[in-house]
Amino acid sequence: MTDIRAEVRLPTKELRDDIPFFTKVLKMRMDTIYPADDPTVAVFSGHGLRVRVDANATEPPGTLRILTQDPDGFADGQRVLGAPNGTRIEIDALNPPFVLPETEYAFVVRRLADQAPWVIGRAGMQYRDLIPSRLGGSIIASHIRIPDGGPVPDMVHYHTVGFQLIFCYRGWVDLVYEDQGEPFRLFAGNCVIQPPEIRHRVLYASDNIEVIEIGVPAEHVTTIDHDMELPNASVDPERRFQGQRFVHHKADEAKWSAFRLPGYQSRDTTIEVNTDGVAGVHVVRRGVGVPEWTRHEGDILFTFVMEGTMTLEGEGKDPFRLSPGDAFVIPPEMMTRYADPTDDIEFLEVALPGAFRTISV
Repeated sequence: MTDIRAEVRLPTKELRDDIPFFTKVLKMRMDTIYPADDPTVAVFSGHGLRVRVDANATEPPGTLRILTQDPDGFADGQRVLGAPNGTRIEIDALNPPFVLPETEYAFVVRRLADQAPWVIGRAGMQYRDLIPSRLGGSIIASHIRIPDGGPVPDMVHYHTVGFQLIFCYRGWVDLVYEDQGEPFRLFAGNCVIQPPEIRHRVLYASDNIEVIEIGVPAEHVTTIDHDMELPNASVDPERRFQGQRFVHHKADEAKWSAFRLPGYQSRDTTIEVNTDGVAGVHVVRRGVGVPEWTRHEGDILFTFVMEGTMTLEGEGKDPFRLSPGDAFVIPPEMMTRYADPTDDIEFLEVALPGAFRTISV
């Protein structure tokens, strides 16, 4: 195969001033320089980058970002520098600390009938935002669909997240995960959690597949892994990824028990125990008793209505009659009641943290 290289070209007015900057300050290597009698072009390489500084270039000088594990020890601790040719240099951490934004509490109701726009996202999937405010950046909840099934143009990738849930609402989808063996089919009513940085890939989807995806925080990085192939040779279902185990919850194997809210019962997905309490996920349906007014002492409490209807009553709010496709967020300490549920009511509740107090009022 022919050797191929790529360069970033930058302009300069005086190359002799740029040479010591790129070699000594930015610690790059000068590979070529010409012409010998009056140099106008020099090529530098380093940090995974090849830069051509050219006195005949006419484009703007641009910005170079250098990522290092020791940003304070690079370039004498300067984080922003100006090269002699005008290029802006930014020095940043190679692996910045993972920070969860503080939750901005809000009462949110998002109804399918309000016709929120569907937008085209990664791999051609259509996304509907279920929490427009993102609660200050602490969470994103998306209703995702693929109208036409078939192979999904996805690649092996991972997410830098604190928590991520994929709940299959309609249809089915084929998935494969690092250390979890052969690809499997996620059917409607089932869910998986994608622990932080677990490699995975979406392979094939049924027609009209719909999933609910929860991500914490709202803005998180997706990284393509060009080297890993899935399924990989290692199989270790008990492996922890930053303290969390992979979970594939199957509805037909779950047990129903009393829910935290009177008048309802739920099946626990075991996500709370497998995330060490980071999050809890329940599928909820009508139970015994009468719904009551309650308040909770959690942080984030998100609900998506999957089947049936119910009336969401909130302290100081007009009641909302909710139907399949509707979603809501209840802030802590707000009194609410899930009233008048139909017999076929079924909803998905996602809570962070997984364990919290619910008080009848």
